Amino acid sequence: MNSKLKVALVHDWLTDFGGAERVLLAFHEIFPDAPIFTTFFRPENLPMFADADIRTSYLQKIPFAAKHHRLFFPFMPAAVESWDFSEFDLVISDSSSGCSKGIITKPETTHICYCHNPNRVLWDGAHEYLRLHEKNYNWLARKFIPRQLMKMRIWDRVAADRVDHFLANSEFVAQRIQKYYQREAEVIHPPVETKQFIPSEEKAKSYFLAVGRLIPYKRFDLAIQAANVLGVKLRIVGVGPEEKRLRAMAGPTVQFFGKVSEEILQRMYRECRALIFPQVEDFGLTAVEVQASGRPVVAFRGGGALETVRPNYSGMFFTEQTVSSLADAMQRTSKKRWVKKSIVKNAERFDTDKFKKRILEFVEEKLGERRN
Repeated sequence: MNSKLKVALVHDWLTDFGGAERVLLAFHEIFPDAPIFTTFFRPENLPMFADADIRTSYLQKIPFAAKHHRLFFPFMPAAVESWDFSEFDLVISDSSSGCSKGIITKPETTHICYCHNPNRVLWDGAHEYLRLHEKNYNWLARKFIPRQLMKMRIWDRVAADRVDHFLANSEFVAQRIQKYYQREAEVIHPPVETKQFIPSEEKAKSYFLAVGRLIPYKRFDLAIQAANVLGVKLRIVGVGPEEKRLRAMAGPTVQFFGKVSEEILQRMYRECRALIFPQVEDFGLTAVEVQASGRPVVAFRGGGALETVRPNYSGMFFTEQTVSSLADAMQRTSKKRWVKKSIVKNAERFDTDKFKKRILEFVEEKLGERRN
């Protein structure tokens, strides 16, 4: 690639380290000299970006705003539109639920958007959002929110037209991009450091595992109820607003571990009988991480799991988000004899090195098309 090429990276917000930030870190490793534009930055939570040239929006200057960045979502479109990209040849926006794809670039600048998903709150419906979060809003907010979401939805659709080329993190997301933005998207799955997960030589222990934020759409309630019905051990890793409700329904075989270190999580991946994955995810990093550790996944047949889990090879699907359907799949998983090497091999398809290679090939292809 041309060493004189001027590249910029754009990210919705940098406040915590999650799946989207893992992708940004890979982009930063590919283009280490590229500045990173983001609405908010909390350096104390993201030491891995200590060497990066981080350029925040004017919203960063508002006291305590970075700690409560989601409250400023309606103001983010104006903030990202204020950035000047006139000096750059290539801009890569890494967009999930925010507004980074809405940047304005000059005609000769190539803008590639790596999209984790069109914003669920905007496109899956205000009524569904309010139903899942009804405890957090009073009657006045419930009247105001749908109108505000409608305005944001219009802007989001316009912003999608500013992108030259879309990349999606899964076929599932590519279909959503086509549906809501009427744009084609090539699929490059997110990077997973599969080499850091080492399978155990010992037999699996007796517990199932669930990992993630304790929020409604993760459907940990199904995992808990299935564990209660079967009388099997379930360990839950994660924190979130649903914790009190989930603890109340948990039987004696269910344990909550809260937030754990990477070292402990990797050990739990190696030890567990299987990971319970009852939600519909855009991709699902935890499902790949546990496979890299040699353990299978019990997944709902939908979303990104259809691309990361091979049935009866690296995991088991259940077809309905019901307790009985999940419990049946858990029983089938316990009875099956799994081959660790096969499970690990499936996870290696998503290794970080393969992601970087495909990104560079895609960038070269699109820049070549523009030159020609």
